[in-house]
Amino acid sequence: MTSGSTFSDILSAAAIGWSTRKVEECALSLALPIDGVDPLNKLSCLSEEQEFRFLWDTAPGLCIAASGRCQHFDLSGPKRFELAQRLSDELLGRLTDATPEAPLQARPRILLSFSFFEQISERKRTFGGTSAVQAILPRWQLTRQGRHGWLRINGVITHEAEARELAENLWIMRERLLAPCKKKESTRTKIVSGISSTGEWQDCYYPALIRGIDLVNNGVLEKLVLAVRQLISLDASLDPLIMLSRLRQQQEGSCRFLWQRNKNEAFFGASPERLLSLRKGQLQSDALAGTAAFRDGGKALMRSEKDLREHELVVASITNQLISKGLTPRRPRRPQLARHGHLVHLHTPITADTRGEAPLHLAGALHPTPAVAGLPRSQAMSWLRTLEPFERGSYAAPIGWIDTCGNAEFRVAIRCGHLKGQELELTAGAGLVRGSIAEKELQEVGLKLAVLAGQLDLQPNFSKSLDIT
Repeated sequence: MTSGSTFSDILSAAAIGWSTRKVEECALSLALPIDGVDPLNKLSCLSEEQEFRFLWDTAPGLCIAASGRCQHFDLSGPKRFELAQRLSDELLGRLTDATPEAPLQARPRILLSFSFFEQISERKRTFGGTSAVQAILPRWQLTRQGRHGWLRINGVITHEAEARELAENLWIMRERLLAPCKKKESTRTKIVSGISSTGEWQDCYYPALIRGIDLVNNGVLEKLVLAVRQLISLDASLDPLIMLSRLRQQQEGSCRFLWQRNKNEAFFGASPERLLSLRKGQLQSDALAGTAAFRDGGKALMRSEKDLREHELVVASITNQLISKGLTPRRPRRPQLARHGHLVHLHTPITADTRGEAPLHLAGALHPTPAVAGLPRSQAMSWLRTLEPFERGSYAAPIGWIDTCGNAEFRVAIRCGHLKGQELELTAGAGLVRGSIAEKELQEVGLKLAVLAGQLDLQPNFSKSLDIT
């Protein structure tokens, strides 16, 4: 298909796709070019009749908006990455793409959201579902990279008339997206009450923090990343797309994401941390550990012995995990500085040839990195279950996609919020290593919470005493 494609062209593609099916019932995929359309701004139009919504925004790089469920599966348990890869391969393998000439950015994708732990604790759960993996082949997929965009529809059909209907729906949606959409006004959301005030979240966090520091100082663990959660009551429902549009301006170097299960519940944020990306057999992963406010251009962070040691633990763990999968990782000798809004981080990019290794097998080896869990991994995970009084859910877990060519990208879901009705959860963590000081770790967590709240135009009381300039 080209920008000059006609309705007859898409009908012909649908008919050919139907004729090449190998079974009576098949999943058919059709795509049309649609330039000049921003997926973030058009997601509301794309999802008017759909419960599920998804956004992946690295603009000016790849931006994906998706809605609806064509096919999906949920999983839990210790083999969830392996099973998710197998089921994704089967699902994409059964998909008949009637527009194979579409560019790489427009290929059909399976969207995946993992939980941090392989099983969800019912005792601790607040928001989110009970599945440890949610995977969806969306009904609609709108992509843009650079100036070029593509609209795709996926549907399960049983006869040729349904293939024609699929083509008609694609053409109608393209015309709708090219027409002006009504924009919602971006209004400031006020806090009516913070269920956890400054003193309360510190009081809850401090005993666990002291225990965690004791564990690393006594050599039980090399590192532990303890998280804290702030629950905020709002005076009105938030539109996550307005929040994500704001984050696009404030967090240019991050990946803005949205996983919205239904109209009442959404998980969204702007992650600076790439778990992995695969392009034509080449892998990149980010070691991101060591955080400070951006005051002196990051000079103090680059001189911090504690932060450099913490960062090197993360780099060594990622490279060792890749070596264990038979890869040969490459890394620069010293970390770089990566600024994301008010915060600056130590960052080391790690690359490798995947040698045909499947993306989710690699993601399972890397998750969770020491940047969000600790070392040794299994012991740190057990202590997190013990010391954190809440269920992490999707916080610090992989979120991303796999396409029909075996390319993939997954981010670590940090700098995020979980919204349900008029309740918003914010979660942040701090890495503890030998020599960590409780007061400084409290300050780092408070800084992260305050920065996130400020980006969302919220001003809960834990940010009042913190200088985030």
